[in-house]
Amino acid sequence: MGALDHLSNIFDCSSGGSRLKKRKQLQTVEIKVKMDCEGCERRVKKAVEGMKGVKQVDVDRKAHKVTVVGYVDPGKVVSRVAHRTGKKAEIWPYVPYDVVDHPYAPGVYDRKAPAGYVRNVQDPQMSYLTRASSTEVRYTTAFSDENPAACSIM
Repeated sequence: MGALDHLSNIFDCSSGGSRLKKRKQLQTVEIKVKMDCEGCERRVKKAVEGMKGVKQVDVDRKAHKVTVVGYVDPGKVVSRVAHRTGKKAEIWPYVPYDVVDHPYAPGVYDRKAPAGYVRNVQDPQMSYLTRASSTEVRYTTAFSDENPAACSIM
């Protein structure tokens, strides 16, 4: 199947030119935008729906979250929302609560996060520092098989 796709791309005459064009991948982009009313929600949705490649737009006003599905660049979606609405827009900074090892560690827990979400900590050094100072980590790793200095009770 892969060889047939490759050959069909080589012999594709529909583009009008001989150069190969890289296709964008279908992806889901989640954005955080503060929306207070239905008017804000409509403006944000209208700004994104007009973009080329957008297939679906879902707005969750209560969580201040916009989900865009399509053949789009995440950076362009964020800049378009910010430019067209005049609101601050950023890539969704939260992950579900159950994905994080220690969701109440400093730097991860965020009071502004919607219910069931905590801040996504990308920096490994930050994650290590927050976990090392956490009381929860000391207790959970004290009897861990992965910790060579752990206690073992038989």
